[in-house]
Order: sequence, then C-alpha cells, then structure tokens
Amino acid sequence: MTTERIMLGLLLLGVAYGCGVVLWPFLSAILWGAILTFTTWPLFKRLRRHMRPSLAAVVMMVGSAIAIVMPLALLTSTGIADLPLIIGGINTEIEALGRTHPTPSWLASLPAFGPQLSNAYLHWSHDVRGLGEALHPYAGQIARYALKALMQMASGLAELVMALFIALFFWISGDSLGRVIKAVLTRITGTYADRLITIIGGVIRGTVYGILGTAIVQGVLTSIGLFISGVPAPVLLGGVAAFVAVFPVGAPLVWAPAAIWLALHHHLGWGLFLAGYGIVFISGADHIIRPAFIARGAQLPYLLTVLGVLGGVVTLGGLGIFLGPVLLGVGYTLTTEFARGAYQTEKKLVQ
Repeated sequence: MTTERIMLGLLLLGVAYGCGVVLWPFLSAILWGAILTFTTWPLFKRLRRHMRPSLAAVVMMVGSAIAIVMPLALLTSTGIADLPLIIGGINTEIEALGRTHPTPSWLASLPAFGPQLSNAYLHWSHDVRGLGEALHPYAGQIARYALKALMQMASGLAELVMALFIALFFWISGDSLGRVIKAVLTRITGTYADRLITIIGGVIRGTVYGILGTAIVQGVLTSIGLFISGVPAPVLLGGVAAFVAVFPVGAPLVWAPAAIWLALHHHLGWGLFLAGYGIVFISGADHIIRPAFIARGAQLPYLLTVLGVLGGVVTLGGLGIFLGPVLLGVGYTLTTEFARGAYQTEKKLVQ
C-alpha cells in the first residue's frame, strides 16, 4: 500500500510538472486573466442576471478591451507618432540648458532682496548650464530608452489580448472553478475555508482597485493640469503619469518636471500653479483613493504596498505591479488572522 501511494504521488508530481511546462509560456497571461476575472466578478454576476452567461462573458471581454486595451493602444500609437517630436524636444531642451540665461531686469530691481536674488539666479544659471552640458551626450540614449519603453508597451498589448481571451473562459466557468478551489481549501483548512476565501478575496479586490483606481484618477488629473497650464501633449503625458502612478510617488515624476519646464520658459506663474495643483490634487488623490480602496480589503501597511510594487516589478515584470502587493497583502492578512486565532485560543485556555 505504501509503495502504491509513493508511486501515485510521483505520478501526480510528474503530471503537475508536465502541466507547468506546458502552461509556463502563458503564465503571465493566465494570472492577468485571473486577476481581471476575480476583480470584475461582481459586475459579471449582475450582467448574468439579464442574459446568458456566455453572452455576459463576451460583453465583459469587449468592455474590458475597450477600457484597457484601446487606451493603451492609443497611448502607444500616439507615443510612436510623436517620438520624433519628443526626441527633438529633448535635444532642444538640453541645448537650452547649456546656454547661459541672462538675469531678468525686474529681479535686480526688487527692493531689499533684489541684488541677492540676482546673484542667486546667476549662480543657478551657471549650474543649469553645467547640467545641460553634462546631459548633452546622453540625449540619444534617452531617446532610445523612450523608444524601448514604447516597444515594450506594444508587446504588452499582445499579452493583454491573450489575457482577455483567457478571462473569457474564466468568466464562463468561474462558478465551477470556484467550487473546485473551495473544495481544495476545505480539504486543507476544514471549516475555515469560507472565511479564508472571503479574506483573500477582499484583499485582492481592495489592493487591485486601490492601485488601478489611483493610477487612473492621477492620470486624468495630470492631463487636466497639463492642459490648463499649456504643456504640450497633455494626453500622452497623462497616460505616462497613469502608468508610473502605480509606483509610489510616481505621478510627480511627470508633473514636477513639467512645472520646472514652465518656469524655465518664463512661465513662472503657470509653473507655480501646476506645482500647487500637483501637490494638492494629484498627490492628494494618492493619499485618499488608494487607502480607501485598500482598507476595504485589509489594513495593509504602506511600507508593504511600496515593497510589494517594487519587488513585484523586479521579479515578475509588469504583472508584479498588482501581484506583488496582492501576495504581500494576503500573506500579511493571513498572518494577522493566524495570530488573532492563536491569541483567542490561548485566552480561552487561560480562562
């Protein structure tokens, strides 16, 4: 009997390994599809009440394509079309930094602090000139990095299309898959399976909604602020802001240089406006929306969110933006639940 169990175990391990080898090339798309299906499952259940499940799944797939794939495709195509203009602008700005900027006449005429401000501006102008001369040899390299990022975004679109195709079948077969997962967890954890599923589901939805919702809102707010301030290509830069907003302190990497650019081009008022707008509205959204969504699923410390995003990107690429915080959130919540259960058990024994 023992030999038979060992052979059965080895056979199952071999089959599992073979399945892993076959599915490994599609692992990223499968996980993307699973996250998309799980986070949109409540909406799918509402649609399913009014139409057949297969038709509801098709509607979800088309809607997700319109909401996710089309904006990314538009952003990529716009970036590729504007790439020569962007490269020319980078070269122009770096060359402008390399030139000496004369001190404004009105600055020296200011009462009390005019001479000091004029001297400070002169020193600052020389520092900026040195920065421009240092950056000039790297202008081509910066352009190549920009092109490489756009190409990676284009390749990611193909992966998203595959993920949508996989998500279609997850939506159709979601109930049966859920029953299988629940049965497996019940075999492992017993009656605790229902609470475990509820906890994990809340953490996943809260984390994904928090990261994605914050990124979208910050991208839209950045586009509005750049458009009002007169910065070129506000839609493209807003899309970039939405992309980098998934990282901690990401959106300021877009609007802060834009505010500095306005100030350097003698639009100090608009530069100050954009800086204030970015601090109050764009960065404010990060401190309101993200915690509000994540708190629905779990009280995940901000440090774990930061480490989850950065570590996830390093180890898993683009998928890690969501999967990293989700894994850390689930692990943190399960650890907290385990500690709470152990504490309650110890308290009962003492009583």
